[in-house]
Amino acid sequence: MNDARPRKRSLTLHGHRTSVSLEDAFWIAFVDLARRRQMSVNALAAQIDRERGISAGLASAIRVAVLRDLQAAAKV
Repeated sequence: MNDARPRKRSLTLHGHRTSVSLEDAFWIAFVDLARRRQMSVNALAAQIDRERGISAGLASAIRVAVLRDLQAAAKV
């Protein structure tokens, strides 16, 4: 497995299909974050999509959400 190579996956946001490319390490952490929040991956992606700034792409917003979650966990 090459963690540095982005992998494209399909998500459904607000009733529409879209694809997002993330590195495997981010996909794993993103799925884990959704599980811990007791949300589906699509629901968490939709929440992040609603909260992201217009200048941020969805993949970048997901990476930032994952990073912030990991940073918060490290402070506990």
